[in-house]
Amino acid sequence: MQFHWFYIAGLLIIVLIIFGPGRLPELGGAVGKAMREFRKATTELTNDVTSAVQATPATPATPPPPAPPAPQESSASPGSQSEATPPKI
Repeated sequence: MQFHWFYIAGLLIIVLIIFGPGRLPELGGAVGKAMREFRKATTELTNDVTSAVQATPATPATPPPPAPPAPQESSASPGSQSEATPPKI
């Protein structure tokens, strides 16, 4: 939607009727002060985020160490031969 000059003029006439000519400078000052505070807060937030990003080192993520091997349970009975030992003849 494009703003035309008559929209702005109509808005100014409505504001003039509601607030009157005596309060318009006061209202303008309050709006200007609010805009300065908002701009200051956004600038501070932007600077904080930027400095936090620059302060953290850009190191690649290291993978976690490998898990220790699980203990192997022997299915053979205590008197039987294991696969690692050759059969006795």
